[in-house]
Amino acid sequence: PPPIPPLPPPQCHVGAWLGPAAPEAGGGGTIHTSTRAQYWDPHRWHWAPTPGTGAPHLILGPHTSYWDPTSAPKFGSLIHPSALPQINKVAKAVAAAHTFFVANPEHMEMKQNLEYYQMMAGVKESDFADLEARPHMTEFRLGVRFYSEEQPAAAVLHLEKALQEYFVADTECRALCEGPYDYEGYNYLEYNADLFQAMTDHYMQVLSCKQGCVTELASQPGREKPLEDFLPSHFNYLQFAYYNNGNYEKAIECTKTYLLFFPNDEVMNQNLAYYTAVLGEDLARPIEPRKEIQAYRQRSLMEKELLFFSYDVFGIPFVDPDTWTPEEVIPKRLREKQKVERETAARISEEIGNLMKEIETLVEEKAKESAEMSKFIREGGPLVYEGASVTMNSKSLNGSQRVVVDGVLSAEECRELQRLTNAAASAGDGYRGKTSPHTPSETFYGVTVLKALKLGQEGKVPLQSAHLYYNVTEKVRHMMESYFRLEVPLHFSYSHLVCRTAIDEKQEGRSDNSHEVHVDNCILNAEALVCVKEPPAYTFRDYSAILYLNGDFEGGAFYFTELDAKTQTAEVQPQCGRAVGFSSGSENPHGVKAVTKGQRCAIALWFTLDPRHSERERVQADDLVKMLFRTEEVDLLQETSTEQEPTAATSTAGLHAAGKDEL
Repeated sequence: PPPIPPLPPPQCHVGAWLGPAAPEAGGGGTIHTSTRAQYWDPHRWHWAPTPGTGAPHLILGPHTSYWDPTSAPKFGSLIHPSALPQINKVAKAVAAAHTFFVANPEHMEMKQNLEYYQMMAGVKESDFADLEARPHMTEFRLGVRFYSEEQPAAAVLHLEKALQEYFVADTECRALCEGPYDYEGYNYLEYNADLFQAMTDHYMQVLSCKQGCVTELASQPGREKPLEDFLPSHFNYLQFAYYNNGNYEKAIECTKTYLLFFPNDEVMNQNLAYYTAVLGEDLARPIEPRKEIQAYRQRSLMEKELLFFSYDVFGIPFVDPDTWTPEEVIPKRLREKQKVERETAARISEEIGNLMKEIETLVEEKAKESAEMSKFIREGGPLVYEGASVTMNSKSLNGSQRVVVDGVLSAEECRELQRLTNAAASAGDGYRGKTSPHTPSETFYGVTVLKALKLGQEGKVPLQSAHLYYNVTEKVRHMMESYFRLEVPLHFSYSHLVCRTAIDEKQEGRSDNSHEVHVDNCILNAEALVCVKEPPAYTFRDYSAILYLNGDFEGGAFYFTELDAKTQTAEVQPQCGRAVGFSSGSENPHGVKAVTKGQRCAIALWFTLDPRHSERERVQADDLVKMLFRTEEVDLLQETSTEQEPTAATSTAGLHAAGKDEL
């Protein structure tokens, strides 16, 4: 995007407020941008009405502004993208925001803007358009999407169009390389060359630039690296798409075209043999690779030969953007030199890697020792909510970083949340639709916070019950932060209200658990007495909690074990309003005994200390709560909290994965 213009003087009017009054403002006013040092900041905001409620909502833009209710409501000469909603150009605002975010995916303020726009009435999915999208890349993405969706005809259409647009863009890119010599800053003051040297330098720069078009056309906004082998990949997709479409002539043509770049590709040669056998040798033999690709490859190889020659003889550096370049194109002396450099770099990299591993291991061991010691010293902070009390601590639970708290919910709140579960939950929710994910003797029904709020918004379940569910999870999070005396806030990793119900006819002779012993952030190997912290385990989880809604069932006790998954160290009987909290590491293997009769309901919560892994759905739920409930409303947290709340989670980078380890 173009650079942001310099900040206007203090008296410059940027935009007028046309919606409901901003907080503490008696009516309309004007947004000002200040050049004073204390106002300098890379963000600008304006208030916009929240959909459904009309409550003011903050929209961030490129400058920081402040609200002045005394100024005359009028527009000045500067209109920034964030002011577009104020002049009823929401579609353009959405497109501008989306375009900026595509190129700057880490920009949190613009991400918040887009999430707000998604909730606005009248905003269509088509409004989220990338205004700077390149035609060849757009067509390629569409082709790959249809290919993945097994729609070969549509995939062929878009991939062929992508090739046409690619060569249009390639021609334009190469033409732009034929400009004046780039002296790289002020080097022209010292540049001294005769006619032939100047011609060589300039021509090599032009050729290198033209080769760079491969990288330029394969690059996508917001991504660090270009798509590898971008042009050949078109024919990889096309050959199989044509085959699925029954067009063997085109499949052979695209296969042979791909083999121009990678003649030794085993899979592609097998495909060619198969297509040839199906079509017939006589019909397949005359089919040649596409002529324009043959010409493209030949031209590229001739340019590379010149560039590698100048690298070898004149020392003018050249980095080949392609992986398909034949080895014989590179001069032998240069190949040997590059081989030595690669081997040296690999050896140094390996040595550095081994050294870093040793340092990391020492640091981790020291940090673990310190952390374990501090955990024993630090846990035992206040619960911050009246009525809640510690029933069992780490000592009475025979472990570390463990606690059982009673009185988190009242009996009526437990009943209300159970009714919500029975009304809103769906079978297999959170388990990719599997109704009995852990044992065939029980069925699982669950609902997430966001889903409950959306159902409440639609009037399918009581909205206040969904709000209670949201507030209760916040309550548990605050208690965990305070009790374990954490110095940084916890962020939700996943939240799930789930009920597991015993199947009566499958209880006879049952010997399994409702959930076998496991660890929340590593893969438990009970035989080796180790827990490996690597995917597919949720390695980013740091603390876990379970809040029980009832105890009127048989079985279903929660228990801790040693690493052998057999030696039980403590057992907790579920009951209404009882919460179990613990750290998610190898110090706390746990499981759930079989539910043999009735229904066991609980809210399972996982937390992370790393905001990058905070739950995306939770951020959406936070925004929905703000939209549905006015700020003057006193929620459950404000009624019961006795201390100042910790800082709320702000990151939205976490991912919602299916198949959680329910507790």
